[in-house]
Amino acid sequence: MLAGWLRFCANSLLDFALPPRCPACGIIVTDPHSFCTACWKQVEFLGNSGCRACGRPLASTEREECAVCLAQPPRIARSRAAVAYDDLSSGLAIRLKYGRKVAVARTMARYMAPLVKPDGEAPLLVPVPLHRTRLWARGFNQSALVASELSRKLGMPADPFVLRRTRRTPALKGMSSSQRRRAVAGAFRVRNKSRVEGRTVVLIDDVLTTGSTAEACARALMRAGAARVELVSWARVVRPSQLMR
Repeated sequence: MLAGWLRFCANSLLDFALPPRCPACGIIVTDPHSFCTACWKQVEFLGNSGCRACGRPLASTEREECAVCLAQPPRIARSRAAVAYDDLSSGLAIRLKYGRKVAVARTMARYMAPLVKPDGEAPLLVPVPLHRTRLWARGFNQSALVASELSRKLGMPADPFVLRRTRRTPALKGMSSSQRRRAVAGAFRVRNKSRVEGRTVVLIDDVLTTGSTAEACARALMRAGAARVELVSWARVVRPSQLMR
């Protein structure tokens, strides 16, 4: 009881000295890792809406799957993103990836957590890996940080080492969908097949664009024996014009 009281006092003192701030604009907020009212209004939350398979928004229709998934079912059984890609959501991803603001990973995990839907046994959370040269240069994998936060929050296992990128792929920004698919084809391998055999694997990523990288990861996981592959990301591109930025 005394330990609990001391912990409460320590947290209260910390909140007074370092009050929680909006991860987007930096103003003081009441709840840690939450947006202020103004930024909240700007965020386009996607959640569990959209196509049952790929998660693309479906406007003015009662269909559960989009035409693309009906014509060619994707390897990834279920894809979901917390928010739509825009200046605010991409700004958070950039702040984590290049600004080393690692606390942003906890903000992302807070809004991604409701999208991880276990079906029976808890799935294995696997971050999309970086090539070792990028990992050495950056010092961390932003998707692995988010996966770790989700693991802590949801009580699910995460393994940042089960999947590896065997070759350094070029930056995909500005590439078309077909160029992206060719660039990442065969770039991923599973280190330990026993970790994924017969299991549901949930890939964790920060930004989903065309899905080429995630599909390449899913191909490697399915070949290694994974029963099902899903994807949960922070933001996804929903407007094609944003792909070529």
